[in-house]
Amino acid sequence: MKKGRHTYCSLFVGLLFLCFLVAAARPALSAEAIRMSYANFFPPTHEMSKLSEAFCREAEKRSGGRLAITFHPAGSVLTAPRMYDGVVKKIVDMGYSHAEYTRGKFAVSETMSLPLGYPSGWVATKVANDFYNQFRPKEWDETHPLYFHNGGTGAIQSTKPVRKLEDFKGIKLRAPGATADVVKALGGTPRDTPMAETYDGISKGVLDGSMTSLETLKGWKFAEVCKYATDCWEVGIVYPWYVVMNKSSWNALPADLKKMFTDLSTEWAEKRGRAWDDINAEGVDHAIKMGLEVIRLSPQEAKRWEKAVEPLEEEYVKKMVTKGVPADQSKKQIAFAKERIAYWTKKQIELGIKSPTGPAEMRK
Repeated sequence: MKKGRHTYCSLFVGLLFLCFLVAAARPALSAEAIRMSYANFFPPTHEMSKLSEAFCREAEKRSGGRLAITFHPAGSVLTAPRMYDGVVKKIVDMGYSHAEYTRGKFAVSETMSLPLGYPSGWVATKVANDFYNQFRPKEWDETHPLYFHNGGTGAIQSTKPVRKLEDFKGIKLRAPGATADVVKALGGTPRDTPMAETYDGISKGVLDGSMTSLETLKGWKFAEVCKYATDCWEVGIVYPWYVVMNKSSWNALPADLKKMFTDLSTEWAEKRGRAWDDINAEGVDHAIKMGLEVIRLSPQEAKRWEKAVEPLEEEYVKKMVTKGVPADQSKKQIAFAKERIAYWTKKQIELGIKSPTGPAEMRK
């Protein structure tokens, strides 16, 4: 009994000490401190969740004690599909999710969810922010967008090899939202399975695999139930990830704190883009260690896949026409996204920034 009490007391004292260290690392709050909150649906251990919390702590630090931000991870306050509306209603001041969880709500931004061939998270993130700054879609007007970023979903984790277009026949892949359109166009059968149920679905043979980002091979342990990983960034889409602030919360901030958040958001967009590439690289390394075969498409085969998904662009344009958006406008937005992809791909190669996907000259 004494030993148990001693262990309990030691743990309690250790927890108190940890809390003291965390508190000591944060700036002392002023009497007029502005209290804010930030919601994130990723679990605390995920790199994207860590970056969200680090954003909060850095904002507090740069405010000199004028901000106190409560961070809510793991969907504890708002789930991913409820995130945007939760920020609009000021359930939280800031929120982080992606547009595909509320498909149709951000229809203009879904231009980026077309299979345009994003070679890396870094490029996709640059394109996302360029796109917003160029077109300022009114669909975001209920909030103040801080920044956007993208990681890409151009990979297949499977129990069967997917080397060529013909291999899609009869294959069942977890592919929700816009990814389902890509899988269907390539000849496969998409399944709208929740991510949390995908591992079991593959292990039990209900699914043959999943089309998502390479990081899931490690982060979601898909390497344990799959034998192959096909890198098909050439037809990859992105989910427009966003970090937004409640409009009244933004308007209430003094000018210098607005500038601080703007500057910080620019820095964090860069961090997010690079982080996606880092964790995707970890997924590839983990897959190889687990004995999976990593398949890369030949230029000739990639062209076949690209040709197969081309009709999705016209389908998107027609869908937008039914929403009152002129066809020329949607085509202009698609052309802009493609031009930005080409520009930032060239820039990434010039800067020597490495990623696990994309043209050979940029791969790690």
